[in-house]
Amino acid sequence: MTTYARGFTRSAGSVGKARDFVAAAVGVGERAEDIRVCVSELATNALLHGTPRGREFRVHVAVDVGAVRIEVHDASDALPRLLTPAETDDRGRGLQLVDALADDWGTSDRQGIGKVVWTMFKIPCGTPSSADTDTE
Repeated sequence: MTTYARGFTRSAGSVGKARDFVAAAVGVGERAEDIRVCVSELATNALLHGTPRGREFRVHVAVDVGAVRIEVHDASDALPRLLTPAETDDRGRGLQLVDALADDWGTSDRQGIGKVVWTMFKIPCGTPSSADTDTE
């Protein structure tokens, strides 16, 4: 398994940077666009709901044979909630997209402060690419 991790500042530009970071780690393939969309949604949620000013959120990527796991770590203990279509008039569709596109997703406690929101994708076997990352 190959793992990558990187922190992102609390700024609107960090969502695109997080998406590009994961895309570089995962490479291209039939699930690449699904992965990019899910990273955008989870990073946006971390930015809007889980990252106080002056803090950052972290993205971890684990690429293994046949699977990719993406984790977004933030400082909030508040768990995300999958809204029903009736509740999403103006916003709140992000987790619906994650639920539809990822093979699995969920949350877990983070050691210390905050939470982890993760997604799993089954991918065809291949060679993981390298990313400009802080490898853990």
